Amino acid sequence: MSMDVGGAKGGPKSDINVTPLVDVMLVLLIIVMLIAPMMQKGVDVALPEADNSGDKPDTADQTVVHIGPDSKLYVNAIEVSEGEAISRLTATLETKTDKIVYLKGDKDAPYSSVMKMMDALRGAGIETVGLITEKRGGNVEGGGQ
Repeated sequence: MSMDVGGAKGGPKSDINVTPLVDVMLVLLIIVMLIAPMMQKGVDVALPEADNSGDKPDTADQTVVHIGPDSKLYVNAIEVSEGEAISRLTATLETKTDKIVYLKGDKDAPYSSVMKMMDALRGAGIETVGLITEKRGGNVEGGGQ
């Protein structure tokens, strides 16, 4: 077997070598895949731990209410006041088919703040509320680190 180094008349070969392009694109793809989950940072809350909780992955299309340790409210990672939270939630849920609100209350947040938000959600007609917790020992299968 021989390698073709030129055209039929001995001229230079004008084909594009795509191997370096593919190598660079694969490296960029790996970098984007590693960095993208780090950029989807929500509100920092220390969730309470529970033994019998199921895994619920965070997706961009779900509606999440965070209650911080200082009782500040966040709707989809945007800080809101108590009066504004329900109106923002109802406006957000009007366009969605999944009418579930996930409530992430900090373990140091007053119990009254969590119950006040749940009461306000029920008063607004939002019946399906999911309370999000961490699995005891972390959310790693088999009780990892």
